Amino acid sequence: MTVTGKTTMVTGGTGTLGRLVVERLRAGGGEVRVLSRHAPPPYAIDLRKGGAGLVEALTGADTVVHCASNPRGGDEEAARHLIEAARAAEVRHLVYISIVGVDQVQFGYYRSKLAVERLIEESGLGWSVLRTTQFHDLVLQVLSAFAKLPVMPVPVGLVDQPIDSGEVAVRLAELAAGEPAGRVPDMGGPEVRTFADLARAYLRASGRRRPLLKVPLAGRTYRSFRAGGHLAPERNVGVGTFEDFLAGRFPPAESR
Repeated sequence: MTVTGKTTMVTGGTGTLGRLVVERLRAGGGEVRVLSRHAPPPYAIDLRKGGAGLVEALTGADTVVHCASNPRGGDEEAARHLIEAARAAEVRHLVYISIVGVDQVQFGYYRSKLAVERLIEESGLGWSVLRTTQFHDLVLQVLSAFAKLPVMPVPVGLVDQPIDSGEVAVRLAELAAGEPAGRVPDMGGPEVRTFADLARAYLRASGRRRPLLKVPLAGRTYRSFRAGGHLAPERNVGVGTFEDFLAGRFPPAESR
């Protein structure tokens, strides 16, 4: 993967995925700009607000990798501002990271990600969209929160297919280095696992002891998750397992 001579902007470039994409792109050569609310000037921009400075920040960029996202809302507004500025700055290629199942799972954040996909497809820009399953990082965040309770709740019938964010970053960097490809094949983690199984793996790695409490779920959102709309078992191209990820986060028991 070589991007020598190209200028690439990464939105959300200080986040979990974005910083890994930045690292991969910089390793390949070329200029990489990081746009984030937490980036140094002149790239400290909140996409949800848009406004002065965004076109200037994008001017001269060949490609934008759009990793900025907020489950609490604002993604569609941010995408509109980014697309408008990208057109004005004559950006050639917009790469977007989305989620497997945004067109199947009845969940507000997923609907927003799907809406952004459609905005990009209709933008008139060259574009590539990659959907992946959930990151190991998110699963760890959820399990860590659940483990703060005396009894660890696990949703009944819920499965997941987590993937390593570093592997996703590699693929996004490849897409950024290439030509606009439209909707590319999904990326899924190497294994489909029950949530209870993932919880037990987390407890083993962290050295915590918590009884698991199976919690039945109801509602349209959980029915769509239980139906597996967020999975891509036929695209289990990820290599790193959840245990591999945990091994990098927790020291061996004998060194604790």
